[in-house]
Amino acid sequence: MAQKKKKLSPKYQVWVDARRKFRLSHRQIQMARELGMNPKKFGGLANHDQESWKMPLPEFIEDLYRKRFGREEPEIIRSIEELVEARKKKKEEKRERKLSEPSPPVAGPVEEENPF
Repeated sequence: MAQKKKKLSPKYQVWVDARRKFRLSHRQIQMARELGMNPKKFGGLANHDQESWKMPLPEFIEDLYRKRFGREEPEIIRSIEELVEARKKKKEEKRERKLSEPSPPVAGPVEEENPF
């Protein structure tokens, strides 16, 4: 049987598409996300064949990351799929916690005494 692929939200799907199109690793994609890069703009950054003064995109991302954060790579490397799965799990746990908490008593309208 063929396993169904789970759809990612467009927010994350662009990163998966960029990873495939520009042959980037999970590590490089995570670096680019932490740098706040836009995956839709990678095409203009990745044309080092036409513009020989540009670095290849993977090297460019790694160089920027090294300059900004002062380290070679993120401490914990997670793929987009792992990130999405972890967020779903956290959201589900929060929902479970919220449902298991006793609800606070609902206060009705306060009647004020008429001083007259």
